[in-house]
Amino acid sequence: MEALYIPAIGVMAGTAAYLLMSRNVLRMVLGLLLLSNAANLTLFVAGRLGSNLPPLILQGQQTVDLSANPLPQALILTAIVISFALVAFAVVLLQRAHKRLQVIDTEQMREAEPLPKPAAGNKERAC
Repeated sequence: MEALYIPAIGVMAGTAAYLLMSRNVLRMVLGLLLLSNAANLTLFVAGRLGSNLPPLILQGQQTVDLSANPLPQALILTAIVISFALVAFAVVLLQRAHKRLQVIDTEQMREAEPLPKPAAGNKERAC
């Protein structure tokens, strides 16, 4: 069962990397969301999917043999909440930037970081 998830995780991570390299800020936010979902799915697969048994230790046993690991599940729940908050913050930032600058292209968002103007006597180019 886990072998079916590995290509899906690869496709999600590859698509997220492609979206994160875009100049469009909205695509970058969607790439961030997709990357966090790929990471969550990776943790979920690492925690053994195949078991339907509850994590209970029967009388006379020392350890749980075939149950799913509850730690990755708890980590995923925490990561979902954190990624939702991060994406919500990024969307609000995107909305405020679009309202102020009227663009969502990162190359056109130069108002946030204006280039320094060279001094009158200095003929060197500003970097």
